[in-house]
Amino acid sequence: MPDRVYLDWNATTPLRPEARAAMLAAFDLVGNPSSVHDEGRKARRVMEEARAVIARGLGTAPRRVVFTSGGTEANTLALSPGLKAPAGPVERLLVSAVEHASVLAGGRFAPAAVQVIPVDRSGVVELGRLEAMLAGDPPALVSVMAANNETGVLQPVSQVAEIVRQAGGLLHVDAIQAFGKIHLDINQMGANLVTVSAHKIGGPKGVGALVLGGGVEDVIPILRGGGQERGRRAGTENVAGIAGFGAAARAALAGLEADLPRVTALRDALETGLRQTPGVLVFSSDAPRLPNTTLFTAPGLKAETAVIGFDLEGIAVSSGSACSSGKVQASHVLEAMGASSAAAQGAVRLSLGWSTTPAEVDRAVEAWRKLSMTLLKGRDETALERF
Repeated sequence: MPDRVYLDWNATTPLRPEARAAMLAAFDLVGNPSSVHDEGRKARRVMEEARAVIARGLGTAPRRVVFTSGGTEANTLALSPGLKAPAGPVERLLVSAVEHASVLAGGRFAPAAVQVIPVDRSGVVELGRLEAMLAGDPPALVSVMAANNETGVLQPVSQVAEIVRQAGGLLHVDAIQAFGKIHLDINQMGANLVTVSAHKIGGPKGVGALVLGGGVEDVIPILRGGGQERGRRAGTENVAGIAGFGAAARAALAGLEADLPRVTALRDALETGLRQTPGVLVFSSDAPRLPNTTLFTAPGLKAETAVIGFDLEGIAVSSGSACSSGKVQASHVLEAMGASSAAAQGAVRLSLGWSTTPAEVDRAVEAWRKLSMTLLKGRDETALERF
């Protein structure tokens, strides 16, 4: 069988060579980064260099970067009642209907204090509804992702930020899918809190960060104990993982100018090829999206079967459905967008990355051409009009 094609970059990315090299070097550092001796200072230096890279990538100062065990912990750390907003401590949480599960879970807010902001049929937050929901007391923390992990849709974060600011609240932006793929600046976004993760940009799994923007000087720790991370997150830092995160961020940001147009062109070519099959629908194609993400379906398609079919053809893709502990559920993102049950059950995601080639896209298109002849055989053609 030819080499496999990996088109599931939004789930996780291959480890960049730069990250691997940085991690191997860090594994040889014996010191604890909190120790004052030479060995400790060397470990600290590696960690602070990584912190500076991530800070530069978001247009802020290194001291505002808090390392965590990953994106889920970073989101949970951000979503804390009691954070000081201009109108007073936040007592409720507003999250968009298409957020990642770690945000929809509400962090440390009680379930009764969490409200869901609706989205339109493209998956974009309804700004008018947000404004209405923010009216009155008590002050709110709003969480809106920069880019959706399933559809790739980019949210109008700066407009959201202005609405939140006018209401005296705070804004958290989950930028885990966007960081390193598009240009981001925490100040231009107007975000008070931003979360990022290493394994979405070629770093190791199990490392993330919460970045503090304007208006927030501190957070309420989840883990208490030592004074690591300026007292914001106790526990000896994962020096090797953080070194890999920094190296991956440096490489991703350095290659961004070249990757943006190249990956966009590959995605467009992929979607052109997929649409050669009658009835193919690319979700959110009318909205601004990440350059690397395609979520599509077709009448009669079952996503689980399609994913297996692609896998047998040597191509790794994913379903638009969520799978946890073997239980497959319909995508909450597509449900929030008002997609039909049939469309949601047939959603397949292909996501590209820095090393994706035109030949790999061609293989994916050819695999879909073959699979569609089998998977869609005998479908009701009148369903094309109802889909």
